[in-house]
Amino acid sequence: LQFTEEKLGQAEKTELDAHLENLLSKAECTKLWTEKIMKQTEVLLQPNPNARIEEFVYEKLDRKAPSRMNNPELLGQYMIDAGNEFGPGTAYGNALIKCGETQKRIGAADRELIQTSAINFLTPLRNFIEGDYKTITKERKLLQNKRLDLDAAKTRLKKAKVAEARAASEQEVRITQSEFDRQAEITRLLLEGISSTHAHHLRCLNDFVEAQMTYYAQCYQYMLDLQKQLGSFPSTFLSNNNQSSTTPVQSVSTPSVLASASASLPSVSNSIVTSGLSELKSSSGSRKARVLYDYDAANSSELSLLADEVITVYSIPGMDSDWLMGERGNQKGKVPITYLELLN
Repeated sequence: LQFTEEKLGQAEKTELDAHLENLLSKAECTKLWTEKIMKQTEVLLQPNPNARIEEFVYEKLDRKAPSRMNNPELLGQYMIDAGNEFGPGTAYGNALIKCGETQKRIGAADRELIQTSAINFLTPLRNFIEGDYKTITKERKLLQNKRLDLDAAKTRLKKAKVAEARAASEQEVRITQSEFDRQAEITRLLLEGISSTHAHHLRCLNDFVEAQMTYYAQCYQYMLDLQKQLGSFPSTFLSNNNQSSTTPVQSVSTPSVLASASASLPSVSNSIVTSGLSELKSSSGSRKARVLYDYDAANSSELSLLADEVITVYSIPGMDSDWLMGERGNQKGKVPITYLELLN
């Protein structure tokens, strides 16, 4: 009755204090965004909804890899089977087998990322939604009921005409006020825990970033090794890249991989020491060069490149050793050496 009369504007309502209202608002906001981030992370890690339902049972998750192959592993297996069918001794067959082995390694890294992220990031977020927030909701509902009891008692007190009825109503108001205050305190203490939830989720977010960093670093290293094996760089551009190929992939630490990744891809600084380039650097002449990969200029001093186009290149004094000046018609700008193959 009290609730209905409030809705109809026929009864007064005890308002919660501003601090408690702010805490409730923060908790709701936290729940909403935690849910959105959690669901989208699941989609990111496993885009296939059917596989997601099967794989993301976090409470029962252990570190044993499921027997079903993931997409990179499946592609890898097809490539290896095709390579063996075409003949490992043929150029294409051999390349397929190497690509297949790399895809399988990426698949294993993918699996590890999903498991680590599920344990360190998604499970704590899910525990908040299904645990702490459910408790908050329950206590908040209890607070709402206590407030309705209090306001109903206040309404009865206002309507009490005889002294005995007033005394009984006053006693009821005192009791319901005390119960409301106690419940408000319980709710407040629970809601103030949201700040420590944020701190905990921040640590979990760091763990997720760490897992992603490891995954992308591994994938970059695997692809770098595969690229070397396939010989896709012209031989003149391999001097520094060859050095890292002697390092087994398993022993590469994340920072070293990221350090190499931070150099302008796919180059590694000082990677070129060829007579053709040394000659070009020391002379004031220009040469034609074929572009190996697309390149987007980082700023107006650089020139964007398209794979397979031919441009004119030359050096200017004091220029960084990894760059040349490039010209295409009336366009001019710096270009990274490792994206070029000098033509005779």
